[in-house]
Amino acid sequence: MKFPISDLMEKKLAPHFKNGGKLARLYPLYEAGDTFARTPAEVTQSAPHVRDAIDQKRLMILVIYALMPCLFFGIWNAGHQFNLANGIDATLKADLLRGSAMVLPILLVSYLVGGLWEVLFAVVRRHEINEGFLVTGMLFPLVLPPTIPLWQVAVGISFGIVIGKEIFGGVGYNILNPALTARAFLFFAYPKWISGDTVWVGSLNANPLVDKLLGTASHTADVVTQATPLAVASAAERGTNAAAALNEAGYSLWDMTLGTIPGCIGSTSVIAILLGMIILLLCGIASWQIMVSGIIGCAAMGALFNLLPIDNPYTALPFYYHLVMGGFLFGIVFMATDPVSGAATNVGKWIYGFLIGVLTVLIRVTNPAFPEGVMLAILFMNVMAPLIDHFVVQAHIKKRSAYARSLNHA
Repeated sequence: MKFPISDLMEKKLAPHFKNGGKLARLYPLYEAGDTFARTPAEVTQSAPHVRDAIDQKRLMILVIYALMPCLFFGIWNAGHQFNLANGIDATLKADLLRGSAMVLPILLVSYLVGGLWEVLFAVVRRHEINEGFLVTGMLFPLVLPPTIPLWQVAVGISFGIVIGKEIFGGVGYNILNPALTARAFLFFAYPKWISGDTVWVGSLNANPLVDKLLGTASHTADVVTQATPLAVASAAERGTNAAAALNEAGYSLWDMTLGTIPGCIGSTSVIAILLGMIILLLCGIASWQIMVSGIIGCAAMGALFNLLPIDNPYTALPFYYHLVMGGFLFGIVFMATDPVSGAATNVGKWIYGFLIGVLTVLIRVTNPAFPEGVMLAILFMNVMAPLIDHFVVQAHIKKRSAYARSLNHA
């Protein structure tokens, strides 16, 4: 049974956007709206094909659902950290209102600017708008500090979409995760705005409208300095204890697990990330091999450093701290499992994830310039993923060839 809107789109609108129509160049826009509103009618006409209830649109929407706990918690936590730092009563309403004013504009700019690039390339290349941007446009804001200038959000997402994906041919051809590519660009181009102690909590007058609604118009501070747990652990002096330094700074293991700490918008709460991970695993979307092997690699490298006689308090930090600090868990769950830029073979996924965990701790501990190592670890392994898959496939070919030869000799 067809609904009136379906008849309207098929009989009135579709002819103008299809080949020969006056608006044929804008067909990607029509197709995007049609796909969003209805189930696509196009199916594979010839074999081989596999029938599945989940198409790309539904897959991406499920990833967005999995990111919702991180987004909602990130909005609350951004407002909560702001209100605490500025001496404002941290009520639920005040936290959500302040956090929404800080986070939602970042999310909006990410989708608007990134969406414009997606549409532009789709129109020029005459292909459909890919739903993958729905995930990229959400992931990028969640790995940014809540005080990031909006113009940098626009520049970063532009770099991630154009340089990180489109110049390689678009979705399915990119070798790097676009959201992480965008963040890496901002990290190296504008380090003052994305690292250090002054980017995680804003000043009181960041949004006068919110101040007026909450009755907090009095000014208290231009800049609030507050280091993240990674920065505290990295700055621990020799002869001291990194875990004790974290506790003195107010970052207990439970605080870091719950996520009530300064940090990137969506990556502070282990509990919110685990909720998203459960959704991904139950829906069969993300690779559990990459997640498990990444956690094993991170824990193993942290434990190895605990055993080495090195005069560095960071090396003595218990390995389980690395699992809840910074953005490691967010990265291994939502970034490393990208099916395009990650490893594709089952054995390769174990190797790929394990090395991400190892490199994350190695970068954190040995390079004080990069206290958060998961970004560089994932990008490096994105580049190595095709090579890993190549060696795994070659190993399988050699094994089968040897088995075939043994049968011939028998």
